[in-house]
Amino acid sequence: MPEFAYTARNMTGEDVVGSITAGSRREALNTLAERALFPVRVDSTEKAKPLFDFKLSMGRKIKAEVLASTLTQLSDLLENGVPLLNSLKLLSEQCAHERMKEVLTAIHDQVVEGAPLDEAFAQHPEVFGELTVSMVRAGSEGAFLEDALKRTADFLELQEEMKSRVKGAMAYPAFLAAAGFVVTVVLIVFFVPKFAELFKQLEKQGGLPTPTVVLLALSDFLGRWGIFLIAGLFALGSYVKKQLAKPAGRHLVDRWKLKIPVAGSIFLGSAVSRFCRVLGTLLRNGVPLLRALEISQDSTGNLVLADAIKASAENISSGDTLSQPLGECGLIPKPVMAMIKIAEESNNLENVLINVADGIDRKIGRQIDIMVRLVEPTMLMVMGTVILFVLVALLLPVFDMSATM
Repeated sequence: MPEFAYTARNMTGEDVVGSITAGSRREALNTLAERALFPVRVDSTEKAKPLFDFKLSMGRKIKAEVLASTLTQLSDLLENGVPLLNSLKLLSEQCAHERMKEVLTAIHDQVVEGAPLDEAFAQHPEVFGELTVSMVRAGSEGAFLEDALKRTADFLELQEEMKSRVKGAMAYPAFLAAAGFVVTVVLIVFFVPKFAELFKQLEKQGGLPTPTVVLLALSDFLGRWGIFLIAGLFALGSYVKKQLAKPAGRHLVDRWKLKIPVAGSIFLGSAVSRFCRVLGTLLRNGVPLLRALEISQDSTGNLVLADAIKASAENISSGDTLSQPLGECGLIPKPVMAMIKIAEESNNLENVLINVADGIDRKIGRQIDIMVRLVEPTMLMVMGTVILFVLVALLLPVFDMSATM
């Protein structure tokens, strides 16, 4: 059984520090109450898992289709009158996915201890994204949890379908890129040095062309320092990943994502779509506008847009309409703002927002198709240019020697 460290206060007002063994945190609190102790802090003393636990990490990634299926099943159970705790327990017992089973068991235990369902979900950010947590929070507060779970599952399935389509279309370009990179590295590191002696003799006779000099320098650098370069890139990548996981790093990444040519409009459209869909769903189920904005801003997946929505909510609380402060932020497309403004005047905002989200999703699908189609010829051009440079750098000295003879 797990052990809990506690700080409690006795009947005389003195602090008591100790540890207690109990099946859960709730049981630990009950035991302290039986001892006439008022708990101030109760924390689990369970040791952290090893940093590199290959046995535990294998097969622990939960696919979107498994998560969507679980949310749909939970929605069906709740819709048919099964209490939340019983539903979670039933799902955890019947779940075939080992990692999902552990997560459901942990969520059940947290709900038993009194935690809201959305907070229990938020304790597993590697499984439940911001959108899922936001939708569950909204459903719990607005008494439409079953509908929120189903809508979240539908969104996850749609998102996974789009990812699968992109991955399938990118498989061939990715293979071309990997093959071209390997061929280029092999040519530079192993093939070019075989001509080094010949190039030295040609250099003594009249010098080498600039492409050949650059190629020889690159080959020598990779041959000497290639291993260190790879190790340095891995270390740099690890450091950058850790920094970008922080709020400041995420904010910087989200800002630059919106500035990427072609892809930037896709990222922005996806964030706006999620915001409109969640906000429309909340308003349709009777959640007040300010509370709906507070919840939906966390579902955008982009901190820049979330900050703009937060600022808009502050202006709305001062008496402005939704369209005016949102339009001033400059992130929401003008056609979307025009539809929101008209919807506010006609008192039909919740339906228009969901329709806007559907329209943006269709547009994003078309943009992704076009972008993927452009990737393949772009990769071919890049590969052809690199390999052509290597061949030209190798053959130019030979042509110069032939012309001299």
